[in-house]
Amino acid sequence: MSELDQLMRIMEVSFDPHYREAWTRRQVEDSLLISSTFAMLCDEAAKPTDGGSEAAGFILARQASDEIELLLIAVDPKHRKKGVGSLLLERFLDVAGEREASKVFLEMRANNPAISVYRAAGFEQIGRRANYYRTVTGETIDALTFGRKV
Repeated sequence: MSELDQLMRIMEVSFDPHYREAWTRRQVEDSLLISSTFAMLCDEAAKPTDGGSEAAGFILARQASDEIELLLIAVDPKHRKKGVGSLLLERFLDVAGEREASKVFLEMRANNPAISVYRAAGFEQIGRRANYYRTVTGETIDALTFGRKV
């Protein structure tokens, strides 16, 4: 299974359709055509997949100068509550440093339970966009922007 296939498999099982956060295969493919966008896949130990191992999680990010935006992070539900997300986020921060980033950013819906993972990794809220996300039923949810130095 290709890396893109593995990323999409995780995407499909990880995001609740109610929140409309999952990207389509076309959106991922198009974003990866841009040289500043990169994906990281990991196994259940948050180590890079070697092509033969099944991916347990992924990060999709893009870099502009010395800043990196974490676009998506997902862990397959069968690997959750085992620290995979925290380890993957830690690895992402290491990669950001290797790519000479000085800051990393992310944006998430205000009711996302992953907020504790981001805060534990040193991210601080730096902004809020009122009513940014719209669910399938029309409910609006604020977006929270977080940042941290690498």
